Amino acid sequence: MLEHVTPAQAWEALQSNPDAHLVDVRTEAEWIFVGLPDLAACGKQTLLIQWQVYPTMQLNPRFAGDLASAGLTPGHHIFFICRSGARSAAAAMAASEAGMTQVYNVADGFEGPMDAEGHRGALAGWKASGLPWRQR
Repeated sequence: MLEHVTPAQAWEALQSNPDAHLVDVRTEAEWIFVGLPDLAACGKQTLLIQWQVYPTMQLNPRFAGDLASAGLTPGHHIFFICRSGARSAAAAMAASEAGMTQVYNVADGFEGPMDAEGHRGALAGWKASGLPWRQR
């Protein structure tokens, strides 16, 4: 069963556990135009591995191989994040099926749900939690 954690819980794990890693599964366009979690304070970098490939949004056929190429092993605690938590949940499940045993979905993702005006980033998620992030 997939465990969902808050952005704050993921941040705490990334700071305290040397075997914890954050994988951002959004598209390259999102990384460039929306921003990225900034893990510099943890001495780490966010791993950028697309779950779906822009612009077709087809599943990345190399996803499991990309995780391995990034140096991730079943011994790592891997936190997956996307825009709102849906793609990252699917990616975490796929990682689990590929043999990763300690996978977590960051609930509400980087930007969270839309507010009443149709904007993201204010109600919940990494940005709304006040966690470090940067423009690429």
